[in-house]
Amino acid sequence: MLTQIKNAQARGKSEIVSPFSKIKFEIAGILKTKGFIAGVDKRKIKTKKSEFNMLAIELKYDNGVGAIKGIKLVSKPSRRMYAGKKDLKPVKNGYGISVISTSKGIMAGEDARKAELGGEVLFEVW
Repeated sequence: MLTQIKNAQARGKSEIVSPFSKIKFEIAGILKTKGFIAGVDKRKIKTKKSEFNMLAIELKYDNGVGAIKGIKLVSKPSRRMYAGKKDLKPVKNGYGISVISTSKGIMAGEDARKAELGGEVLFEVW
């Protein structure tokens, strides 16, 4: 989903549609709260035989330039990266955020630091 967002912004698209999952919906909610995307919506798409839940993400632009400058996947299936509450540092001197999977759910790095939680560092956005 993150690569899809990055590629769509590079092409100047207004929104993307991705298969729905609860984790993607929470991540998109965090990106919307922090101002990296304009909106997120759950939609049902009907086909001839069934219907599917899809996630529609509206991209945000500032004077024709995408709000997301870069995305770095930190934790991968081949190598999980964990950080304690003391190891959570600001991303790009506070211009970006890290997204952490904690025991209390998925949250931004600064929110995890305030709640004194550590966890798996999923990715960084700036």
